Amino acid sequence: MALKRCENGHYFDPAKHPACPTCTIRQEIAAPPSSEGPGSDPPIRRVEGGTGRAAQMARAPVDAGRTQRRVRTQSGIDPVVGWLVCVAGPETGNDYRLHAEKNFIGRGETMDVRIASDNTISRENHAALSFDPKKECFRLLPGDGRGLVYLNGEEVVAPEVLNAGDRIELGDTVLLFVPLCGPDFRWPVAETGAT
Repeated sequence: MALKRCENGHYFDPAKHPACPTCTIRQEIAAPPSSEGPGSDPPIRRVEGGTGRAAQMARAPVDAGRTQRRVRTQSGIDPVVGWLVCVAGPETGNDYRLHAEKNFIGRGETMDVRIASDNTISRENHAALSFDPKKECFRLLPGDGRGLVYLNGEEVVAPEVLNAGDRIELGDTVLLFVPLCGPDFRWPVAETGAT
């Protein structure tokens, strides 16, 4: 597997992606919607209070043309699968909701887990935390940011399985991992028609 480096310094596998997926995602996020007609992005509503994903952005019903997470309740809600709780650092006491599939961690507004007060954390993709609903498994992945990530005091250089109570260190922040989904509980998956 030969990785390629894009002009912005991101690494990607050209066998899987024709162009840098990080740059492509940023371009899609930065592009303003052209209209509010059919096929355009749903309007964004700000929700007051809290720091989690729901508080940062609440969207109108999901557009059928947009990529959706596989785990959704019958009502179309993207349910929480676990939490990260800040136990040390500038945001001590805050909790961050985790959802199925990948959750990107950083300071930036587009991050799923946004730790804005810690300037030692990369703005984007300092790390990622994923939940695989098929295997009911949580993993911590190093990001493409500059800073290191530690799991229980050990540097994360490849995906690592997470267990309840694990401590994740990013910059000056320590997060405690609290899973909801696993062998004892799982959300029902909405029928999508996919096989």
